[in-house]
Amino acid sequence: MGARALAPRRPWEDTTIVLGVTGGIAAYKVVQVARDLTRLGARVEVVPTDAAARFVGPLSFEGVTGRPVHQSPWSARGAALHVRLAREADLVLVAPATADLLARAAQGRADDLLTTVLLATSAPVLLAPAMNHRMWAHPQVRANARHCTEVLGHHLVGPDAGPLAVGEGEGAGRMVEPQDLVEWTGAYLGRTEPWAGRRVIVTAGPTREPLDPIRFVSNRSSGRMGFAIAREAWLRGAEVTLVTGPSTLPDPVGVETVRVGSAQEMLEATRPRVATADVVVYAAAVSDYRSASPADQKIRKSDQGARLKLEMEETPDIARETAAARPSSAVAVGFALETRELEERAGEKLKEKGFHLIAANPAGEEGAGFEVATNRVLLLDRWGGREELPTLPKDQVAVRLLDRVGTWLAEGLPDTAEMGS
Repeated sequence: MGARALAPRRPWEDTTIVLGVTGGIAAYKVVQVARDLTRLGARVEVVPTDAAARFVGPLSFEGVTGRPVHQSPWSARGAALHVRLAREADLVLVAPATADLLARAAQGRADDLLTTVLLATSAPVLLAPAMNHRMWAHPQVRANARHCTEVLGHHLVGPDAGPLAVGEGEGAGRMVEPQDLVEWTGAYLGRTEPWAGRRVIVTAGPTREPLDPIRFVSNRSSGRMGFAIAREAWLRGAEVTLVTGPSTLPDPVGVETVRVGSAQEMLEATRPRVATADVVVYAAAVSDYRSASPADQKIRKSDQGARLKLEMEETPDIARETAAARPSSAVAVGFALETRELEERAGEKLKEKGFHLIAANPAGEEGAGFEVATNRVLLLDRWGGREELPTLPKDQVAVRLLDRVGTWLAEGLPDTAEMGS
C-alpha cells in the first residue's frame, strides 16, 4: 500500500479495531499494522499478551496509535475493560496468532485480557497465524485452527510460506505481511450490501502487440485505475477477477489476478468470465492495432534501410466482443481517454459499446490520464446522467464510480424507457 493511500478513508475511517498481539517474533511487524490502521482513520486499541511485551514494548504501540496499551484485565472505570473493548470493537485482529493463542482461543480460555475479549466480542475476528512450519503442520494446531474457524466463526488470514525466523529455514508459517493484513481488515470492515458476494470483472493496463520477438506496440497505461477499481470492489465484499495487461503494480490482495500480454489474450481471458458477472468494468487501454504479420526474427535496421513499413490490423474490441456473453442484468462500465471532444466521443462510445456508465478522462491534462496517481473524470450514464468529478486520487475515483454502480445493484437498472436522448 502506497503512502498516498494512508489517509483517513472508508472502510477504516471512524472504526474501532482491537489489535491483539501475542508472543512471536513477528510481533515487531505489527507496529506497522497499528500505524497504518491509525493513519487510515481507525481507532486502534492494542491488547498485547505478557509474552508479546517481551518482543515489543507498549511504548512502541502508544507512539504510533496515540492511545494507551491495554494489558491488565482489571479496570475500575465503568464496565469491565474486556467487556468495553469487546462491545466497542468493529473488528478484532490478532497478529501474530501463535500456536498457544490458537489453542487458548479454541478452548475458550479466559486467562488474560485478549482471550476474554475474544469470548465477549460479537465483532468479526481475524487471526493471523505465525509460527515455525513444523508447528503449523502439527495435527493439534491444525485442529485448533479449524475449531476457531468452523465452530467459533473466526477467520484465518494466512499463514504465508517463506523465510521464517533465523535458523528455522523456510516453509508455511510466516505471518502475512503488514500491508496485506491492513487490506484484509478493510475487506471485513467494508463488506456490505449490495456488493457482498457479487462477481466483478475488471480489465486493466495496456496490451502489447508484438512486431518481432523483441519489439512491440503498446501505450503508457500503468493499470492504476483498473487496479484501484478491483481493490475497491473487493473491499466492499465482491468476488473480483482482474484481467490485466503488463503492469509493474503488485496483484491486489484478495483479487484473482490474471496477467496477459496481447489484446487477443485479454479477450480470451475475459470472455468466459463475464458470463457469470454482475459487474464488468472495461478499464484496460487496449492497443487498437497490431502487426498483421509479426516477424519471427528480430527486424534489423541493416535489412530494412532508412524506413520501416508495417502493415497493421485491428485488434479485437473486447467490450464489443464480450457483450453477448454478459448477463442482461450485469452492469457494464467503460472508460474513454480522449485528446479532444471528450464528452461527445465518450457519449458515442457509451452507446456503441452498450455500456451503462462511462468514465471519460482527458489525455495530456496534468493530474489525469496515464502514469499519474490521480485522475479527473466525467461520468456519463445511459439514462442521461452526467457527473463531473474533480481531480482525485484514483482510489477515490474508484469509490465514486462504484457508488454509482452500487445504486443499480441495489435497485436494479432503470427501465430502458427512461433513457435520455
